[in-house]
Order: sequence, then C-alpha cells, then structure tokens
Amino acid sequence: MALSDHLRELRARILKAALVIVAGFIAALFFYDQLFHLVWEPYLQARRDLGENRTLGTTSGVAGGFMSYLKLCGLAALIGTSPLWLYQIWAFILPGLHPQEKRWSRIFFAIAGPLFLAGVVLGYVTLPKGVEILIGFTHSGLTNLVEFNEYLSFFSRTLLVFGIAFEIPVFVVLLNRVGVLPGKALARYRPWIVIGVFVFAAAATPSTDPFTMTFMAVPMMLLFFVSEVIARVNDRRRARSKRYAGLDPDTPSAL
Repeated sequence: MALSDHLRELRARILKAALVIVAGFIAALFFYDQLFHLVWEPYLQARRDLGENRTLGTTSGVAGGFMSYLKLCGLAALIGTSPLWLYQIWAFILPGLHPQEKRWSRIFFAIAGPLFLAGVVLGYVTLPKGVEILIGFTHSGLTNLVEFNEYLSFFSRTLLVFGIAFEIPVFVVLLNRVGVLPGKALARYRPWIVIGVFVFAAAATPSTDPFTMTFMAVPMMLLFFVSEVIARVNDRRRARSKRYAGLDPDTPSAL
C-alpha cells in the first residue's frame, strides 16, 4: 500500500475506535449509579472496618459532582469498550505480519487479556484493605476527608498496575520465543528476579502497604515460575530442532 493508503486506513481505524468509545460513554451515563457503587464500595468497606467517624467522603467545587460524573463514565467507557478499540489497533497492524507472527499475536491476545482481567480483579479485592491501612494512619483526633476525584484516580492506578503486573510473564515468554531471554538465564538470576518483583510491587502499588504489595508480588512470582518452565521447555525443543545445524556439510558422518 502507498503511504496515503496507510494514512487513510489509520484514519478509518481511529474513527471507528473513537465512535466505539463515545457509544460506550453514552451507555455508561445510564448506569452511573451502579458504576459509582462499584467504585465506591472498597472505600465504604474500609470505612466500616475503621469506624465511620474516622473518614468522610466528599467532593469539592461547584462542578465537582459533574466532573466526577464525566470521569467515572469515561473510565467505564474506556474499559468496557477496550476489546473493540484494541481490535482496531490490531487490525491495522495485522496485514503487515507474517503468518507465524499472526499466529503468535493471536496467542498473545488470548493469554494477555484474561491475565490482565485477573490482575484487575485481584487489585479490586485487595483495595479495601489497602485503603483501610492508609486511612488508619490518620490520628484519632482528625477526620480524613476523601475527595472522590482523587479516590477515582487512586482506584484507577491500583487496578491498572495490578493488570499490567500480570502481563510481565507473557513478555518473558515472548522474549524467550524470539531467542532474547534463554531459560538458563532466568534460572541463574532467579534470586535477583524475586527481589526485583517485590521491589516493583512495593513501588508500583499506590497504597504502599505491605499487604497489597504481597498480594501483587506472590501471584507475579507464581506466574514468573510458570513462564520460566515454559521458557526452559521451549529451549529444549529449539535445541532438538537445531541438533545438526552446526555440522559441516562437507564432513562425512561416522557412518
């Protein structure tokens, strides 16, 4: 295709993705109360555990409620329509891939999607405890005012970090597949990788409490061990397929 054809194709894909997001935003407007309850529930659970006199949810500014309305529906639209607009990105790239690359891209999306959702679910489950620990540092003589827009940003970052963290083993397997990261290297640096995972979990979790950090790090380690096993099996298979690759064709065999 000529460059102008590529640009027209890109424009069409962007327009389709934008229309999908706008449609999702309009649909989310009708379910604002349900979405608000879903997002606000971890805070309410932490508030019940701490005692309702320790903290109070608020919104600030004349347009604070309206901005919360737009942000929450926009976030729901991006997440809810993500399979559709991600497909538009993939469909734009797909024609330039070789058959083998197309097959591996399908496998990548089939595995990466459920892993990302699993990370988001785990982040949502552990969020109430993280919120409780953070608000628990407030002195008993003070009342912690939680502004909803700031809480929504905190909520989004937590779930996004958990989701991305669960994608790391997929990239490890892909790097091994292209020959960049052999399984022996993973085994040799395993102690440092364990330390690195816990450091990443401590730095990435917005709540900065050991409970949430551990809940992220332990599944990441299990997924890493699974990816190491897959990498080592792939290395053995690759070694068997290239068993005679280094032989000189002019040298007679022992037979």
